[in-house]
Amino acid sequence: MFSRAGSSAFRCCRALPPAVFRVSQPVQYRALSSAAADAAAAAAASPRHPARPTFFRRALSFTGGALLFTSLGLIMVLGPAYESAAAILSSPSDAESLSLFTPPDEDAQAKEDFINSHPLTLSLRSDPDFIESRPHMKIPPSWRKHNLTGGTLMGPGKVAVPPFSWSEKSGKNFVQITHVGTDLCGHMGIIHGGFLATMLDEGLARCCFPVLPFNIGMTAKLEINYKAPAMANQYLVLRATTIKVEGRKAWVEGHIETLPTEEGQEPVVLATASALYISPKQASVSIRR
Repeated sequence: MFSRAGSSAFRCCRALPPAVFRVSQPVQYRALSSAAADAAAAAAASPRHPARPTFFRRALSFTGGALLFTSLGLIMVLGPAYESAAAILSSPSDAESLSLFTPPDEDAQAKEDFINSHPLTLSLRSDPDFIESRPHMKIPPSWRKHNLTGGTLMGPGKVAVPPFSWSEKSGKNFVQITHVGTDLCGHMGIIHGGFLATMLDEGLARCCFPVLPFNIGMTAKLEINYKAPAMANQYLVLRATTIKVEGRKAWVEGHIETLPTEEGQEPVVLATASALYISPKQASVSIRR
């Protein structure tokens, strides 16, 4: 059925070695597969560049982060200040301050009991013109540890129990009873003169607070005369009297004396002082705020 020429061509094709087909076809397949794999690897290795956010989105993100960190910073900074301000505005009353101290040991309890049962204490408590308090216990706890007389100088061996104070309602007179320990000395066994000066400064100031604007005053002048050594581990009495008041100024005099521990014993004056206190103008602004 085939022509001679066609038959010859067919015979020629059949005469070709089979190996030609077996080798040439796999080589071409492997070449194509390698090219596809290289293209896929190149596509996977090339970095993808996401669409860059718009300026509005970047600005919004930055503003949100700034507000977040600013808010956290304000909370950290203003939190303690808010607590302190709240403690000041809601500070305990004079009567409440008397019950805020619990003696930590038997020694402190003994000193507390001695002051409470002393004739001078009983006499002052029976006088309706005097208001009793423990001023150092009215200091907010967060501030008390940073306060010199209410924190640093309080404790065993120093001022073991917070002083008891009596302030006349008219601001005329002030009395305070304190026990001084053995760790407040300058010379061995003698209370440091600087501590007595601090006692006088605070005591005379508290004497005139009721007659000063906004019940506060700053020390403008303080003069002290030391009369006798103040021995450690004893009870001391501070007495102060407001001499004159002119507007925001108050002049006060006072002294520190020993507290008699036996009937008929006379107190010994250890130091005398006179001072001038001025109520600052800024006090009115601070109080109104």
